[in-house]
Amino acid sequence: MASSLMASSTQSPRPNLAFRRLRGQRSPGEFAAAVRRAAREIGERVCCDARYIGRVEAGEIRCPNYAYERVFLHMFPGRALTDLGFAPRALVRGRGVRTESPPVPPVPPTPVPPTPVPPTPVPPTPVPATTIHLYESHPTGSDPRACDPYAVQTHEESDVQRRAFMTGSTATVAAALGPIGLTLGGPAEAAALRGRRVGDAEAGAVETAVRRIRLLDDRHGADGLYRRAAAPLRTAYALLDAGTTTRQCTSDRLHAGAGELAISVGWLAHDSGRFDDARSHYAEALATARVSGDAALEAHAFCNTAFLARDAGRPREAVRAAQAATHAARRLGSPRLLSLLALREAGGWAGLGDRAGCEQALSRAHGLFDRGPRDEDPEWMTFYGPAELAGLEAQCWSALGEWGRAAGHARLAATTAAAQTPQFTRNIALYTAELADDLARAGRPDEAARAGLRVLALLGEVQSSRIQSMLAATARVLLPHRGVPEVNDFLAGHAGLPRAV
Repeated sequence: MASSLMASSTQSPRPNLAFRRLRGQRSPGEFAAAVRRAAREIGERVCCDARYIGRVEAGEIRCPNYAYERVFLHMFPGRALTDLGFAPRALVRGRGVRTESPPVPPVPPTPVPPTPVPPTPVPPTPVPATTIHLYESHPTGSDPRACDPYAVQTHEESDVQRRAFMTGSTATVAAALGPIGLTLGGPAEAAALRGRRVGDAEAGAVETAVRRIRLLDDRHGADGLYRRAAAPLRTAYALLDAGTTTRQCTSDRLHAGAGELAISVGWLAHDSGRFDDARSHYAEALATARVSGDAALEAHAFCNTAFLARDAGRPREAVRAAQAATHAARRLGSPRLLSLLALREAGGWAGLGDRAGCEQALSRAHGLFDRGPRDEDPEWMTFYGPAELAGLEAQCWSALGEWGRAAGHARLAATTAAAQTPQFTRNIALYTAELADDLARAGRPDEAARAGLRVLALLGEVQSSRIQSMLAATARVLLPHRGVPEVNDFLAGHAGLPRAV
């Protein structure tokens, strides 16, 4: 991938034959499923699929990140990483990765004969490849965190990056993160791409941009990221409009990647309160899905449309969109996806005040969830586990006015997320904010204030308009209880929050 930064241009990857032998007769998909099972056995969470196994065996991943390392050593006890065909970690941490060519001694000029030589025609200047910069400090792909976009980064993430998100400044975010995806200078550069061959490198770059944006959202929330994430989306669609692909599979990947990127950017708009922008991005993704006949992308676009409609106060539209997503998803073989879509439908029924419809959809969601994960589960569903299931159910009971029941599910969501997926900082803050609001409305102000204080502590890492709106609503409910010490502490902390401009 000449235009990707996932591999070094100065060193060809060497196949990992030792790892290939360990896979044995199992297919890459079967082996990936075994890796995920082993991760669950030791409490890790890795998003391993057949493509990741292929990259390892091809030598693209010279050393796994720490989560994968623990899983592999659990699967093959008594072996070191080098026994599994990986390079020592010290060699892939940004030192000694690039091999510099020895200096070439100057060659004396060859005498030119007096015979006149006709001028050599100058070839046209080729259009430069679209480059994608996704990782802050290891552009050769040497950073082991690049192996898995959902790796836990608690001790490695810099304070500079955290502070950048808290400022909300596009310039500051850009300085901390570097360019996070495909960028074009303007219409002239986009026009220069017309007729150019678009291949696997560009398709892979779009897919990597999607994963990177999802990771940053999981860690920090949407507010500091939305405007920066719009640039790769524009370029992805410029590639679709301007380029020609060599193979149908590459075209399908590029369409799917652009559609997923539109959904990711739409979600950032959604979570930061820009509902009209989100609606437009989701519609763009849905149109891409229909053009390319991609049922998985269509289901994802309708899924997010249902969530947006519920939040925007259009519950009947939420029900219809969730049902449309379910219709598209039935061919995909993923009970977990159908479970999430049933929860989206339940949220719509709750918004309509239809308790019976909500309970039926919730029952269906639980039954489908209990069938367990499958290899067919979409990559974007990594957030959907027991914590998210409990969190979405809490929102349903809250919409129906059953505050005590909602608080029980929100508490389960927050504690489960903190124990199982600590890297999803935004979700932990969201579930805890839901808990605080439910407790306040259930008449338990001291517990609500304590939960609110935990959210305030997390806002040093997370910036989400949705969470701040929930805290503001909780503060209004708790105002009559200012005599309670915990409530006073929470109200003072909330009043000290910087206000959005």
